[in-house]
Amino acid sequence: MIYEWFKNITFAWPENFILLGFIPFLTFWYLRRHARSQAAMTVSTTRFLNVRSARNRMVHWPFILRMLAVACIIVALARPQHRNDYEKTEGEGIDIMLCMDVSGSMGDPDIPPSRIEAAKAVAEEFVTNRPVDRIGLVIFSGESFTKCPITPDHNTLITQIRSLELRDGGYLAQGTLIGEGLATAVDRISSSPSKSRVIILLTDGKEDAPDTRLIDPLTALEIAKAKQVKVYTIGMGLGASSAEDIGGGPRASDDFLDEGLLQKIATETGGRFFRARDKDGLSTIYALIDKLEKSKVEIIRYKKIEDKFHLLILGALAFLLLEMVLRTTILKKFP
Repeated sequence: MIYEWFKNITFAWPENFILLGFIPFLTFWYLRRHARSQAAMTVSTTRFLNVRSARNRMVHWPFILRMLAVACIIVALARPQHRNDYEKTEGEGIDIMLCMDVSGSMGDPDIPPSRIEAAKAVAEEFVTNRPVDRIGLVIFSGESFTKCPITPDHNTLITQIRSLELRDGGYLAQGTLIGEGLATAVDRISSSPSKSRVIILLTDGKEDAPDTRLIDPLTALEIAKAKQVKVYTIGMGLGASSAEDIGGGPRASDDFLDEGLLQKIATETGGRFFRARDKDGLSTIYALIDKLEKSKVEIIRYKKIEDKFHLLILGALAFLLLEMVLRTTILKKFP
């Protein structure tokens, strides 16, 4: 606790610390004067003089207390201050819905440690870097599910991102329903009063629909266009691509992705389609989206400074008072 207190202490006039250099000179002068003031006489032995009393042990205490008082005064003259800095972020943000594929193939380790773990880490960083935006999370595999409604509470959202598992821990059906994932994300964000609404859809597969599918990807695209929601699409995994291909990993077959669909969704809603072949590439993509979708952010910084020299002055007075008490009691000299 003491360390934390001193860590925030600064000095307004640190040049006054040079006065501490007088203390060694005063100490030298005192010791020299004390040695000269000792009486001298010739004796055959000094054994009887080697008696150490409490008074003898405390003979230098008044000088030590006075030097401590001087040191306190000098440090007080440097004007110690306790400083608290904090900031408040205000602004006009945009609404963003993360729409993430959590199908079984997202466990593939071609992007270490796995596609889903890399996606989670980069999504968390993206959320942290957008302090004034409202952001939510929809996940999908063979079903879609709103993991976190759109919210300004980023701590809650980050907790939900960190808890993501393949197929949400097995609760979602197998498959890859891009259309239903997109439709759910559009539904959750379309009621927002924000002027700018964005979906970032990330997947590593093609539409793999069971017979129970309700909304196909093209229908979901038309809904997004009707609601004027911009969609950025990201195809994740190794493979060659004609899209904005970002990442340095080896290229393999792209049969697992429907690039045409992802390109169409992005282009027709005013967004862009990206390919991510490694975690660094995925981070770069999110950084590009971060630049493209600007929020009006105002950071108000507050600085509170409190002078803390009062305790040092009280300490100096206490040392001087103690010196006076010693000189008039235990160390009192009689003529």
